[in-house]
Amino acid sequence: MTMQSFMLLALFLVVLLALAYPLGIVLARVGDGSAVPGMGWLGKIEQLLYRAAGVATRDGKAEGQGWKAYAIALLLFNGIGALATYGLQRVQAWLPLNPQALGNISPDSSFNTAVSFVANTNWQGYSGEQTMSYLTQMLVLAGQNFFSAATGMAVAYALIRGFSSRSSKSIGNFWADITRSTLYVLLPLSLLLAVFLMGQGVIQNFSGYKEVKLIDPVTYSQPKVGADGQPLKDAKGEPVLETLTATTQTLSMGPVASQEAIKMLGTNGGGFFNANSAHPYENPTALSNFAQMLAIFLIPAGLCFAFGRMAGDLRQGWAVLAAMTLLFVVTTSVVLVAEQQAHPALQALGVDQGMSALQAGGNMEGKETRFGISASALFAAVTTAASCGAVNSMHDSYSAVGGMIPMLLMQFGEVIFGGVGSGLYGMLVFAIMTVFIAGLMIGRTPEYLGKKIQAYEMKMTSIAILVTPTLVLAGTAIAVMTDAGKAGILNPGAHGFSEILYAFSSAANNNGSAFAGLSANTPFYNTMLAIAMWFGRFAVIVPILAIAGSLAGKQRLEANAGTMPTHGPMFVGLLVGVVTLVGVLNYVPALALGPAVEHLQLFAK
Repeated sequence: MTMQSFMLLALFLVVLLALAYPLGIVLARVGDGSAVPGMGWLGKIEQLLYRAAGVATRDGKAEGQGWKAYAIALLLFNGIGALATYGLQRVQAWLPLNPQALGNISPDSSFNTAVSFVANTNWQGYSGEQTMSYLTQMLVLAGQNFFSAATGMAVAYALIRGFSSRSSKSIGNFWADITRSTLYVLLPLSLLLAVFLMGQGVIQNFSGYKEVKLIDPVTYSQPKVGADGQPLKDAKGEPVLETLTATTQTLSMGPVASQEAIKMLGTNGGGFFNANSAHPYENPTALSNFAQMLAIFLIPAGLCFAFGRMAGDLRQGWAVLAAMTLLFVVTTSVVLVAEQQAHPALQALGVDQGMSALQAGGNMEGKETRFGISASALFAAVTTAASCGAVNSMHDSYSAVGGMIPMLLMQFGEVIFGGVGSGLYGMLVFAIMTVFIAGLMIGRTPEYLGKKIQAYEMKMTSIAILVTPTLVLAGTAIAVMTDAGKAGILNPGAHGFSEILYAFSSAANNNGSAFAGLSANTPFYNTMLAIAMWFGRFAVIVPILAIAGSLAGKQRLEANAGTMPTHGPMFVGLLVGVVTLVGVLNYVPALALGPAVEHLQLFAK
């Protein structure tokens, strides 16, 4: 790792910690229903929303729900959101705020996109500036960016209450949790970040696309097309080429900054433009790039501190954050080192000319020059460690090892910081698994935060952990065995397998980033990936809510001489080991067929 990479990583973590700690105080107040300092005026809006929605309140607070009622409300809310997102895409051609007169979107693409944004995955099989009207982008896509993030926060709060409650049937109220998360956290932070991004050059307008004159005309060749729309061929069967000269370029416009802010803060990742955060109108400067990386991790890190405060022991939050940070630093270092290395053939050429391996050059393919290797590789690690999916470089162009780590970060279950809410509740599920394994080793009934972990919790934990690898591996197997699945592969062999494995890893783990080599906007992939996204989100959430309900009904036991501490280095090490072991056991065979083979092929004669 170069000194530049090391300093960038260190600065990122220091600034993140400085911002996340005070945010954790606000998040804890939002979760426990108390007033948020400086935002008392929002309390009136909160009460108006409860009245409009018919939410029963007592002393200004929404009445609690059992876990089943909470889960039904959550599924109903998100199901309606999916229908609304699907419907608007199907009729956008006849609605306002469509200056480009973009047409209605096909049923399979609309279905995939609706599920994607509701599930906080934001997988995009379409090109945003060529497909979605301004109304669609703002009303349902940006809207679901808020609601899906708030849903993840609500589930995290519900699970925390399960640990901190003392023999209660309630795990909170879903409608209150999603309202407070949106009003007090997501909206204010998004407003601040949007203003900052506009100051950096991110556009925010409703203008039509601009046709501008090029300073230097560009001459290029392309196949000539006949009257039937098919390429013409000469007597030898070769395409007939025509030479054209472009003197103008079309510049896409739109309300970008407002969507970019919640895209990052909500760990959504769906870009306004097809190039996502590599586009200069979404991410114009090195400073905006740094701020966007911070925004991705900010709420997930803050929720660790909120967890400690709501559980009554801030050390518990520090322990979870330490485990996340340790895993993140190790994996990110591998990406940074791998991308600083040139292709072995280029390294050999450089060494022959008296240069070191580093002087022979790193891997700049697929990266923006305004960010360079370090900021691009760090962004790749951040966005895949969190369930964000925003990209400022093309992961398909990374080295075999450099591309494997973002894939592996998703396959860990998006628990290394992870998505807004989902990272914390995912890591707490692994914490339950950790104390269970530790309990088996010492012959004692496992406990976590004073709650006994028994058969029911372990059954639900097993379901929550095994759902995503089942979806990833089964989906990948089906894709590589069918013609429709193989038709989308750009590169044959091991890299092509990695493209499919990455796509299903991204979908089932609610990440949304793409390897950028797979042609996925087809009925086959739109349907298969939508199934993976829906069940990868909600088939995990429901068991977690069941765990929360079970734990909430239990008495909280006092610690004694036989209680295993869950806030010290030993527990952090055990937690890191369990997360790593589960990831390795689930995915090593698949990774061996993809990036591992591809890496070895680099050195084949």
